[in-house]
Formats: sequence, C-alpha cells, structure tokens
Amino acid sequence: MTLRRRWMSALPLAAAAAGLGRARAADAPTGKPAGERFPGDPPQHKLVYQLNRAEPEYMEAILNSVGAMIGKYQDNVAIAVVVFGPGIHLLAKQPKRPVPPALRQRVVSQARDYGVSYVACGNTMQTLGWTAKDIVEVAKVEQVGAAALMELQEQGYAYLAW
Repeated sequence: MTLRRRWMSALPLAAAAAGLGRARAADAPTGKPAGERFPGDPPQHKLVYQLNRAEPEYMEAILNSVGAMIGKYQDNVAIAVVVFGPGIHLLAKQPKRPVPPALRQRVVSQARDYGVSYVACGNTMQTLGWTAKDIVEVAKVEQVGAAALMELQEQGYAYLAW
C-alpha cells in the first residue's frame, strides 16, 4: 500500500475520533437540558435576507419566509432584512412605486412583535432624496446596505437572497 493510500484510509478514523471528542465536550454539564435555552440566551439561529426588488409578489414571498422562520423557531432565531435598490419602497412611508399597505404593516408588525431587524440602505435613500423621516420608524438606516449584509454574515448570520 502506498503512503498516500495509507494516509487516505486513516482519514475516516481521524475524523471519527475528532467528532467523538466534540460530542463528549457537547455532553458536558451546562445546567440545562440539551437544546434548551434560558431566557436571555442568544438565539441559536441567525438569518439575513436581501430584499432588493420592488414587485409586491417578491416582497410578500420574503415576508412570508420571515413569518415561517418565526413560526418554526419562535424566539430562537434572529432575523434581519437588508433592503436596498428598488426594494427600499417597502420601507417608505410614501413609496414612489406601488407597495400594498398590508406589506408595510407586516414589516412594522414583524419588527415590533418579533424583533425582526429591517435595515434600509442609506445610499439608496440618498439617491431618492430620502431621509430617515421618509421610512417606517422600525427600520434602521445603514449607509451601505451591501456592507450591512457583509457585516451580518461576519457575525454568523446565514445569507438568503431571492
């Protein structure tokens, strides 16, 4: 048997041994049952959506997905929606493109009732001549929406684009 073949055949054993060590560490007593969270613990799941189109069906699909994630994980998920480009009209108090008022109401409800973070791109707003006063109060303005996406991913948020 060549040295390479011996090394390749040893890989599964090494991986299994490493996994066993991690499993034992995970079984160490923490004072709570496995999978249970104490109040105030950070959520186990983090997800950031990119919303950058103005079609109401597209916006609704993302809001439906946000709702499904809340339904599945309840308070065990942190969700952010970064909104830029034509999608910014979803966050506008007076959108320049048609956005059903029910969708803006869902944004406010998801932010207020479930802690969903809506981030508006300041560059997009500047292009339209908008300020923070022109968007719904629950949205946070970040100067560069793409940078907000990147920074959230660096913080462990899974990235989801439609």
